[in-house]
Amino acid sequence: MPTMSVEEHWNRLKHAKSTSFLKRNMTDLIFRELKDRVTYFNGTLVDCIKGGCINLDSGCGMYASDPEAYDVFWEIFHPVIKDYHKVDKVAHPNPDFGDINNLGFGDLDPTKKYISSTRVRLGRSQAGFPFHPTAKLKDRKELESRAKAALDTLSGELKGSYYSLSEMSEDKQIELTEGHFLYLQGNRFLGDANVYDDWPVGRGIFYNPSRTFLVWVNEEDHLRFISMQEGSDLGTVYRRLVTAMKSLEERSSLKFAHHPNLGFLGYCPTNLGTTLRASVHIKIPCLASKPYFHDFLEKHHLQVRGVNGVHTEMTGDIYDISNKRRLGLTEIEAVREMIRGVGAVLAEEQRLDGSLMV
Repeated sequence: MPTMSVEEHWNRLKHAKSTSFLKRNMTDLIFRELKDRVTYFNGTLVDCIKGGCINLDSGCGMYASDPEAYDVFWEIFHPVIKDYHKVDKVAHPNPDFGDINNLGFGDLDPTKKYISSTRVRLGRSQAGFPFHPTAKLKDRKELESRAKAALDTLSGELKGSYYSLSEMSEDKQIELTEGHFLYLQGNRFLGDANVYDDWPVGRGIFYNPSRTFLVWVNEEDHLRFISMQEGSDLGTVYRRLVTAMKSLEERSSLKFAHHPNLGFLGYCPTNLGTTLRASVHIKIPCLASKPYFHDFLEKHHLQVRGVNGVHTEMTGDIYDISNKRRLGLTEIEAVREMIRGVGAVLAEEQRLDGSLMV
C-alpha cells in the first residue's frame, strides 16, 4: 500500500466497518488533538495507528511507537487500555510474583486427558530504547548485544545458548518453528506495524538444552521470556520463569521500562502491566463446539488463539487458552485468575462430555 498521511489513514478507518478497540475509542476531536504531536524518538500518531488502519480486522488496532507514546498520545491510549483490560482507571499495582516456594498450585490436569503443554511468558522493554516504528538498525543491534550479555549470566537449569536469526540455517528455523519455539515473519498485522523492519538483523532466540526456558529477542517486544514444558504442571513452569527474571534483574545490566500507572511497558497496549500470559494447550472438543464458547471464556477473563500464536487458525480440537487481563492486578493474581478460568473450562468440558455419554 502506498504511503498515506495520518489523515488518510484515519479516514479509511473512520468509514470502515471495523470493530477494533482503536475504532471504538477514536473520535475526530481526539484525532485533531493528537495528529501533530511527536515523541522524543520522533514517534507520531500515524506510527501508532497505521497497522490498525491498514488491517481493518485488527483486534486492538494500535501499537506504541516508543515507550513515551503512552503519555504523549494518552487521549487515545488510555480509552483503548481501559476498554481492553476492563478497568475503570489506568492504574497498576507494584509487581508481586508471590512466594515461589509456597505457591499452592501445581498440576492443572492430573488426569493428563486434556492439557498437553503449559507455558508462562513475560514481555519486557529495555528502558531508553524505541519500539519498532522508531527503531533504527543500530538500536536493534545494540539491544541484541545487551540481551546476549545479560542472558549469558544465567546459570543452572536456565543456562543456555543464543542463536541469531541472521546466522540460523533454514532447517534449524523450520525445526524450532514446528516445535512452537521460534517466531518468523509472515504476520500481516505485525508487518504493517513495522515489526519486521531490518529483518532478520538483531533478532534471535535463547534457550536452555531442555528448551523449557526461552527468550525471544526483538520480536514484537524487545524481549519475550518464556517458560514452558509438556504436561500441566503450572507451578514448575511459573517458578522457573520467576527465578529467571529475578536472576536477570539482580545480575545483569538490563533495565526494564516501567510506568507508574501502566506497569511494565510492551509494544502493544494489550500487553502492559504484568505483561504476563499463562496458557495451556488444551483439548476441549465439546465446549469448543458450543455457540457460547467465546462468551464462556470472556466470563472467566480468558482468551483463545491458535496453538501457533496470535492471529493463527485453530488446529483440530486443541486450543491455546490463557488469561486475558494483564493490567490492574499483580502477577500472582493474573496466574490465579488463569487457574480459576482453566478449572472452569475443564469442569464444563467434563460436564458436556459426560452428558454425551448418557
